Amino acid sequence: VMQSLLDGNEELTKDPQLARWSEMMAQGPKQAQQAAAEIIKGLANNTLPEAISDPAKAAKFAKAVWQDYLSTAERFNDPGRFTSLIGYEFSSQPKGDNMHRVVVFADGADKAGQILPFSSLMSADPEDLWRFLHNYEQKTGGSVLAIPHNPNLSNGRMFALVDFEGSAIDAEYAGKRKRWEPLVEATQIKGDSEAHPFLSPNDEFAAFGNSGWEEANLTLQTAKTDEMLGGEYVREGLKRGLMLNKQTGVNPFKFGLIGSTDSHTALATGAEDNFFGKNTPMEPREGRVSHIFKKSPIAQIAGWQYLAGGYAAVWATENTRRALFEAMRRKEVYATTGSRIRLRFFGGFEFTEEMQSAANIAQHGYKLGVPMGSDLIASGNKSAPGFLVHALKDPQGRNLSRIQIIKGWLDAEGDLHEQIYDIAESENEAGSSELSAYWLDADFDSGLDAFYYARILEVPGMRWPAYDAERFGIEIPEQAQKLVRERAYSSPIWYQP
Repeated sequence: VMQSLLDGNEELTKDPQLARWSEMMAQGPKQAQQAAAEIIKGLANNTLPEAISDPAKAAKFAKAVWQDYLSTAERFNDPGRFTSLIGYEFSSQPKGDNMHRVVVFADGADKAGQILPFSSLMSADPEDLWRFLHNYEQKTGGSVLAIPHNPNLSNGRMFALVDFEGSAIDAEYAGKRKRWEPLVEATQIKGDSEAHPFLSPNDEFAAFGNSGWEEANLTLQTAKTDEMLGGEYVREGLKRGLMLNKQTGVNPFKFGLIGSTDSHTALATGAEDNFFGKNTPMEPREGRVSHIFKKSPIAQIAGWQYLAGGYAAVWATENTRRALFEAMRRKEVYATTGSRIRLRFFGGFEFTEEMQSAANIAQHGYKLGVPMGSDLIASGNKSAPGFLVHALKDPQGRNLSRIQIIKGWLDAEGDLHEQIYDIAESENEAGSSELSAYWLDADFDSGLDAFYYARILEVPGMRWPAYDAERFGIEIPEQAQKLVRERAYSSPIWYQP
């Protein structure tokens, strides 16, 4: 819609409101940004003109856009060298609560071209999206999945204990969510969603990327309360999954972790010293750090609150659509906050301490255990599981500071817990280019469900506002953090008695 309005699409501009937005987009960046904000708000509140919101009326337009996307993806797909994945965003945001999903196909245009994307204008309920995904696979023989993103702006709805309509989660709902949403975005430009100090007061690193984003939902129209935070952060979602698994027999929040930029620039500029902003108005310029990009009576978002972004790392057998998709579906993926850290994480019952120093930890990991994203099944084995972790720094980034393992578990009384373990640290403040560790869970209880994931921390370095201050010779707001500790989050390994 945005591009077509900018181009002055004659079919769309027959509508007076769309014509107004088209004119605003032609007037310059400030007016174009205002038009975009109005369109997004209209999507959230079901007030968009029928020409783009009514599926029947918009079908011709939607088909043209979709076919253009498909041809672009096919033109640049180069298996083994550069893989382009076909996908789109399901932009559900009821009353501004972010329920977005990124829909990713394993297939090419021959299959993806047989359908039109299911839009949140048809239904904002993710269960209706899952029904569409099921029908797509049945119709085409293809494969597809959905990835929730920006849970921190959902006002508690992303990992809620109820479904979209407010009914308690049952086994049927849990099974569908587990099937269609094997991954979750843990970090991106609009805040980090791994953990929050309110939920994890004993985690000294839980405050990363939260500042300002916990005030309201996506459109800043509904204030956020502390009670909502549990449904917004990945670690709490993983813990809730253990509880729901006990109640329903299925864990709906059994997801792997990825990061993304969520920039609208088509640039992979997630590094702090190369941050080109979320969109073109936020490209490097003197005033972007302090500029107010979004504002409402209850909250505002300034430039400095945006993170440089994140990346999704995938352990695939080859660089092809099918191999990448299968790796995502089995959750052998991890998230970074923008640094290209290389991370391995394995769990098993037969690892030894000597294996942490092996030239290739992965050989032991795959042979004697399971990789990130997998289950550790006890099968009568009551011994404590061990974990192998290896991290290699970004060749162009900062050194590594430490490796941590975060454990979550459900006790016999039904209460949820978490614990953070430092399992490897650099020998000095300058950090290390490489860290590896073997860790045995000395607090293990073989009768309790648990999950484990690795968190890798770099040594602190300059954050993008500090680079802007140097480049433009400006003062930046006092509340704008000047230092950042980049990190990576592995997908969990789950233990089941």
